[in-house]
Amino acid sequence: MLIIAGTFRIDPAHRDAAFAAASEMMAETVKEKGCEAYVFSADLSDPSRIHLFERWESQGALEAHFATPHMARFQATIPKFGPKDFSVQKYTISGVGPVR
Repeated sequence: MLIIAGTFRIDPAHRDAAFAAASEMMAETVKEKGCEAYVFSADLSDPSRIHLFERWESQGALEAHFATPHMARFQATIPKFGPKDFSVQKYTISGVGPVR
C-alpha cells in the first residue's frame, strides 16, 4: 500500500476554481482500480493551503493514475491557480491496524 500525502499553496483569489478542478479530479480518480482514497481538503486556518491525501493499492495503480486523461487535464489546469510550496511525499506502508 502507498500513501501520498502533503500540502501545497495556491493564490487564495483562485481558491473556488482550484477546488472545482480538485473536485472533478477526486470524482474521476476514486473510480480508478487500486485507488482506495483520494482527497483534496482546505486548510481551515490558511486559505492558500491545500492538503492532499491519497491511498493506493500498489505502485502500478499509482503509475496508471498518472497516465489518465483526467490527470492530464488537471495538470494542465493547476498552473492557473499559482501553485507553490509543494511538499508532497510517498510513503510505502507495510501494515495497517487500529490506532489503539
